[in-house]
Amino acid sequence: MREISGTAGHRRGAGAPLRGRVAVVTGAARGVGEALARRLSEAGMSVVLLGRENETLRRAAAALPNRTLCVEADVTDRAALESAARLVERELGPASVVVANAGIAAGGPFADTPADLWQRVVDVNLVGAANTARAFLPQLARTRGYFLQIASTAAFGSAPMMSAYCASKAGAESFALALRGEVEPDHIGVGVAYLHWTGTDMVAGIDDHPVLSALRRNQPRFARRVHSADQVADWLASGIARRARAVYAPPWLRWCQPLRPLFPSVVARITRRELRHHSPAELASDLTVLGAGGRADWDAYRSAGRPPDHP
Repeated sequence: MREISGTAGHRRGAGAPLRGRVAVVTGAARGVGEALARRLSEAGMSVVLLGRENETLRRAAAALPNRTLCVEADVTDRAALESAARLVERELGPASVVVANAGIAAGGPFADTPADLWQRVVDVNLVGAANTARAFLPQLARTRGYFLQIASTAAFGSAPMMSAYCASKAGAESFALALRGEVEPDHIGVGVAYLHWTGTDMVAGIDDHPVLSALRRNQPRFARRVHSADQVADWLASGIARRARAVYAPPWLRWCQPLRPLFPSVVARITRRELRHHSPAELASDLTVLGAGGRADWDAYRSAGRPPDHP
C-alpha cells in the first residue's frame, strides 16, 4: 500500500541539516515512530511512514506538513522491504535517514510464552532492524546518510518476564555497533538510541505488570518519570541532525553507560524479591502482548497463517 500527500510549509528552523532530504521511519503508525515522523517532517524532510497498520499510517501521514509516503510492510519480510526501498527511491529519491524503530514486546514467564510469540518479538525487533538496514544501505551509501537503531535501557539490565524484548534490544544494539564499523568507509553514520520509560501504549499497563512495576518503583524518583513520545521524538530528531553515535532519551542516561556492568545484578535482586510474592499461576496470567501496535502485529502475523498459540 502507498499513499503520497502533498507539500506544505514547515514550522521549525532547527532542522536545517535535514531540510529537503528523505527519511524512512519504521513502526511509524503510532507512538515514538509517529511522533518522530512528525518532527522530521516539521524539520523539512520528506518522510516515509512504514508499518503494519494501513489506516493508522494514513491518519498519521495526513497530519504531516511535508511530503509523505505511506508503505504498509512487515519488517520481517525482506522482499517487502526491498520493494519498499525501490518505491521510496522512485517516488521521493534516495533516503538520507533511516530509523529502525519498529518494535513489539510481550510480557510473561519464558516457559509459558508460546514459542512463536517469543520468536516474533525477536524477529521484529532484531531481524526486522537488520532487514531494514539491508534494504536501505545502498541508498544511504549514495547519500552518505545516517541509520538510527532504536534500542532501550532493556539492553542495560535484562528484566525477568521480558526475556524476548530484552534479548532483542540487546541484540539490536550490538548489531548497530557492529554495522557502524563496516559502513564507516562508505560515509554512512550509525547511531543507537537508548529509550527509557516512554509514554506509549506499550507501557500503558506498566503498573499491572509485577516485575516492571517493581523495577520502576525501585528507581530514583527522576528515573521513574515517563516521558511523552513527543519529547522523545525531539531528542531523537536532534540526534539525527547531529548524526550522533548515541542518542539518550532522556539525556541523563548517558551517565549510566559506565555503570552497566552493575545493572544485571541490581535488576536480579529487585525482581527476585518481587517474584517470590507471586505464584507461577499468577505470573502466567500476566502473559500478554504489550500495546495496541504489538497486538496489531501479532494479529496480522496469526491471520497470515501462523499458528495461533497465544492465549
